[in-house]
Amino acid sequence: MQTLLKNLKVEINDKLYVKDPESSDLGKRILSCSIEMIYELGFEQFTFKKLGLEIKSNESSIYRYFENKHKLLLYLTSWYWSWLEYQLVLQTLSQSSPKDKLNKAIEILTQEVIQDSNFNHIDEVLLNKIVIAEYSKSYLTKEVDTENKEGYFAVYKRLVLRLKDMIEEVNSVYEYPSSLSSMIIQGALHQHFLKDHFAAITDCNDITTPTSYFLNLVDQLIISNGKK
Repeated sequence: MQTLLKNLKVEINDKLYVKDPESSDLGKRILSCSIEMIYELGFEQFTFKKLGLEIKSNESSIYRYFENKHKLLLYLTSWYWSWLEYQLVLQTLSQSSPKDKLNKAIEILTQEVIQDSNFNHIDEVLLNKIVIAEYSKSYLTKEVDTENKEGYFAVYKRLVLRLKDMIEEVNSVYEYPSSLSSMIIQGALHQHFLKDHFAAITDCNDITTPTSYFLNLVDQLIISNGKK
């Protein structure tokens, strides 16, 4: 258990930054303020110049940590998926049956995020909202294949594969575990976005949450027809 917990650290591909922002107070301020500003302004309107003014530091000092704002977004979203993976692994350890483990994983991956006091410089609630609204902008680019080969999306893909393995534990004959896994994780972001902005085209609301929807979906597809 201690070995597992030791390995459950929020680790980011070092190709995403010039200097590790976790290594200094300035770097942590860059992360903290960039989350607040991207949430408030949107990624398109966010700039390093505006961030520099907010943290009262030269714009050039931000470039010592990140090559550009795209790399910063990749860093923040990678941090989020790594942190979510931490939650998933930790909270499913105590689940004894494959069904309970899968249901707990779906809850973690689809529910609204609450603040984690273990990381004072990261507002996970705001970061979750950024991922819901902005994550697709990190990979819907011409460079996605190159960046994928560089491992920029490794944590996200690893999370999908973890959920896929849980699906297979419950129903080993289901033909599309990878597609279902990625659909749940990506679909949860989409349903949260629809709930907040396009309520007419989703059944999710304050009563019927995305978690309720995906638990029901998986029960119909996997658990009720499972072999375990």
